[in-house]
Amino acid sequence: MTPVFTFAHTWRLPAAAETTHAVLADVDRYAEWWPQVRSVRRVGEDSGVVHVRSLLPVGLDLLLTREVEDEGARRLRVAVGRDLVGWCEWRVQAEGPGSVAHFTQEVVVGKRLLAPVAAPLRPVLEANHSWMMRRGEAGLAARLRP
Repeated sequence: MTPVFTFAHTWRLPAAAETTHAVLADVDRYAEWWPQVRSVRRVGEDSGVVHVRSLLPVGLDLLLTREVEDEGARRLRVAVGRDLVGWCEWRVQAEGPGSVAHFTQEVVVGKRLLAPVAAPLRPVLEANHSWMMRRGEAGLAARLRP
């Protein structure tokens, strides 16, 4: 059975919560500031395919479908399909002059070639994910700096 991967990350960012939320809501432009997001291709009004690749020599195509975009609560949530299956969510809150973005994700590996080795490679896959998230945080912080 393919294991469930649950991730939680907190990013401290130099911009107001409203600005951070707006940039995170603009998934079409993620590749401009997140190095591991190689491309974004819109396939519908509320969905797009995001191609990601971190340190491992395996790229993933993720179909992201908007479930929640609540500007007032600064909450974003998408369903994830294709090479990973599950969901991910951002919650942004104010912190001093900046903001904090909380990311949570729960997925299983859907990619046929990767699913059979997901359990034994779990530590490697988790490290790969952590690297991608650190690079995303650095890229977003640079994008948000005045």
